[in-house]
Amino acid sequence: MVKEAPMQRLNEIAHKLPLLVLQDIHKRIGDWLASGGREEDPYIEQQLRYAERFVKKE
Repeated sequence: MVKEAPMQRLNEIAHKLPLLVLQDIHKRIGDWLASGGREEDPYIEQQLRYAERFVKKE
């Protein structure tokens, strides 16, 4: 089984997130990548877990 990339999964659930939450995640990931982080880093997975928990609350 191929594991889905965290950024791809975030894109798939983005429409389910309130705008403010989506903007916050986008800013955090943008800052991470700008500082030299990579899309495959655990920090991106952490942001995905946050988004998925938020979607499950709805």
